[in-house]
Amino acid sequence: MLDNTHEDWKSRAAGLTFRGQAFIDGKFTDAASGKTFDSINPATGAVLTPVAECDEEDINRAVAAGRAAFEDGRWSRMAPGDRKAVMLKLADLIRDNLEEMALLDSLDMGKLVTDAATIDAPGSAHFFQWYAEAIDKVYDEVAPTGPGDLALVSRVPLGVVGAVTPWNFPLDMATWKAAAALAAGNSVVLKPAEQSPLSALRLAELAAEAGIPDGVFNVVPGFGVTAGKALGLHMDVDCLAFTGSTAIGKMFMQYSGQSNLKQVWPETGGKSPNLVFADCEDLDAAADMAAFGIFFNQGEVCSANSRLYVERSIKDAFVEKLIARAQAMQPGDPLDPASRMGAIVDEKQTQGIMRFVEEGKKTANLVTGGERVSVEGKGCFVQPTIFDDVAHDNPLARDEIFGPVLSVIPFNTEEQAVAMANDSIYGLAASVWTDNLSRACRVSDKLMAGTVSVNTVDALSAMTPFGGMKQSGFGRDLSLHSLEKYTALKTTWIKYKA
Repeated sequence: MLDNTHEDWKSRAAGLTFRGQAFIDGKFTDAASGKTFDSINPATGAVLTPVAECDEEDINRAVAAGRAAFEDGRWSRMAPGDRKAVMLKLADLIRDNLEEMALLDSLDMGKLVTDAATIDAPGSAHFFQWYAEAIDKVYDEVAPTGPGDLALVSRVPLGVVGAVTPWNFPLDMATWKAAAALAAGNSVVLKPAEQSPLSALRLAELAAEAGIPDGVFNVVPGFGVTAGKALGLHMDVDCLAFTGSTAIGKMFMQYSGQSNLKQVWPETGGKSPNLVFADCEDLDAAADMAAFGIFFNQGEVCSANSRLYVERSIKDAFVEKLIARAQAMQPGDPLDPASRMGAIVDEKQTQGIMRFVEEGKKTANLVTGGERVSVEGKGCFVQPTIFDDVAHDNPLARDEIFGPVLSVIPFNTEEQAVAMANDSIYGLAASVWTDNLSRACRVSDKLMAGTVSVNTVDALSAMTPFGGMKQSGFGRDLSLHSLEKYTALKTTWIKYKA
């Protein structure tokens, strides 16, 4: 697969069949209304397939199916070893269909197929495997009571988990929510982003093939204002996990208060700072990763390192290194292995990015990029863009652009760098580049971010929690800690004759 040429990928893409119906109670089905919307390839503007436009009635059907499955115990009370075996099978099926899963995400939202094939799809399989292996290795507790008392503390599944996932990593974000929720024994109703529902629908089909019982994993495509809102307000959804914008995350918190006080776990926006100090010995590596941290996935990453703080004494030389790297990362056909960046997800997002860029040209120093481009006369593509000498209060440095736009801000002292980095409504991630161990520890300790990466960017693993602080939300994906979102602590107290 890694040897696939541009023509190989185009040939495989042409042979794909797309699932566009909702997946409810073990079956593909049309929306109750019969409505559909088009899934569009942002690289070409071509319609891939019509997709079921589900709404409240379909959410009701999916939640009812999930509740029935949970109550009769077909999954929630399945032996841990058996549940583990099913999820391991699902991981294997994702690996068996790796090319297809990669192509679905690349065609649906514009990411490079090579990234989808080497990062996203293998990552999905890995996370399902990791949580499968955790199922029979997480133990409950016995409280230290006295004679005559036995207090058992167990983690039990919540019931029906709603998941609303974004368009930037369609398969991986669906996996981050579903794998942990399913491992804990819940039923899941997944509402994927309307811009990129195709891999989630195929995942549902693979889950059924792996042996996940009917009703346990449901995928309901549709728009946020209808299907997403209905899931957030549903009185029989016990928990809702969300990844997306801060504004929508706040709406789901409101929906909880307006309905059944369901738990809501938001992972929301970001404007991650990257601090490069003059005592960093390998500035080439720092420049490589600074470029990766903002231009990977076209900058459509919630934790993208979009604010670059560089110590003033090295700033000009460092910016030159970045310009060279940006100019080598021009967008191209996402199916071409030679491309370094793909397409922006849709026209609306492209126009939003360009509004920031055009305003930025009036207030900061544009040193490279800054233009919308086309590939073969088509598509939603934006050049990798760098603004230098950006004022700290400039919208370029304050607002989440969610595109390949980097703001460079000089600093004079460590204290100034930390203060500016923390002066944000967001706190998802941060990076620090230094070869001074004391500085690395000191600065990392002071940064208000869910993950601080030292001498790298955006470090994550199945073994460590991912999530933010402040208005980046408080949900945590990945690691055993994410199981806490999808379970409740239950005490069973037994009196006996000592």
